[in-house]
Amino acid sequence: AFVRQLAWRDFHRQVLAARPAASSADYRTKHDRWRTERTAREDIQAWREGRTGYPIVDAAMRQLRYEGWMHNRGRLLAPSFLAKTLYVDWRVGARHFLDLLVDGDVANNQLNWQWMASTGTDTRPNRVLDLVTQGKRYDPDGAYVHRWVAELESLHAPLVHEPWKRTGPERAALDYPEPIVDLSEGLTRFRRARGRED
Repeated sequence: AFVRQLAWRDFHRQVLAARPAASSADYRTKHDRWRTERTAREDIQAWREGRTGYPIVDAAMRQLRYEGWMHNRGRLLAPSFLAKTLYVDWRVGARHFLDLLVDGDVANNQLNWQWMASTGTDTRPNRVLDLVTQGKRYDPDGAYVHRWVAELESLHAPLVHEPWKRTGPERAALDYPEPIVDLSEGLTRFRRARGRED
């Protein structure tokens, strides 16, 4: 796994050396009409603050804010949510990451963001990560979410990854936001924008 990450780092540096514009422009444009900081201000702010209503994303974003670092899985999930589910310009997220990451690297950061936004070297342009499935797979006991999203420490896995399934007073007692967008609605918006309805 370590060697694979080194290979990705070297690959991204080679790509950026060959195409320096990829630090700020799509490597492979899909002619997206992304939502921007002006048109998606509240969604972007919720994402930055770790208040999206999706525990695995919120844990990753809070870890970034408090430690200046984020687990590798979080570096996939948070960008997928911003660029595909919220359909916000990947550059908004890439700037935020570079502002906070202590290990921020232009080649890795920008090209990883493009990989997740499907404007980079990726051959699977319609990949959208399922946050609930990913949370259950990579944080099966909820320890990561519990560490960073204290509002959910009373929920046990797997429910910690789907707090919206709680109802009534139990849900209200969590002091945790409802999801800012339904995952299926976000996926539909992304696919429609990309001209693909399947």
